Amino acid sequence: MMITRAVVPTLFTVLNMFCGFLSIIQVSDGKFVEAGYFILLAGVFDSLDGVMARLTKSSSQFGVEIDSLSDVVSFGAAPAFLVYKLHLFQLGTVGIIISSLLVILGGIRLARFNVQLVGFDKDYFRGLPIPSSAIAIVFYVLTFSIDGNRFEGLAGTLLPFVVVAISLLMVSTIKYDTLPKLSKKEITKHPIRFISYFFALLVIVFTKGEAVFYVFSVFIVFGILRHLVGLLKHEEKVESEIEEAPSYDI
Repeated sequence: MMITRAVVPTLFTVLNMFCGFLSIIQVSDGKFVEAGYFILLAGVFDSLDGVMARLTKSSSQFGVEIDSLSDVVSFGAAPAFLVYKLHLFQLGTVGIIISSLLVILGGIRLARFNVQLVGFDKDYFRGLPIPSSAIAIVFYVLTFSIDGNRFEGLAGTLLPFVVVAISLLMVSTIKYDTLPKLSKKEITKHPIRFISYFFALLVIVFTKGEAVFYVFSVFIVFGILRHLVGLLKHEEKVESEIEEAPSYDI
């Protein structure tokens, strides 16, 4: 049996899925911090499979499909189970419904992405990418949970709203930038984006990772604000065109 180049990125995709499965096992054992780390590790493998696909020039529709299936496990089911078992189980049926939004809307987001995909390289995603949503959830847990085992006070109260907001953002039409490739051409094309990511990296390093959730929050909110500004500009343009249109009133 001949082994093709496509095996390389697929291996990383499978490791992504395996990490999601390990995260679910850790949650079942009550090891919530470890479960979060496995989701983050899945994110690393998710990034590497794209890199390997480009390096080996083996991007394919099969790769897109298996990547989405892996993402549903690692960034949909795993974080949904994490927040449910950690805190939202206290809300009973409502907690089940809220937790499930991460996997249900995440799956819808991936299905929409696959049917709208044209080419394998793009400058932005439509809707919050499911890996970003999972990483935001994990760092909310790591940042605000007490000893990684429970939430108290405002952090616990806000968790359901955070989960709902992140889930809805995944199926929104808000544009979020992709990670730029490290090349002179890309740096010249998107200088502000590179500067922003570099500054964010410095903040994360200097705070020893404690600011990751806040950095992701800025990323998420910036996408929302940019979308709102775009809508306002569009409305102003439409109004201007209406005012400039010739009148045929007699």
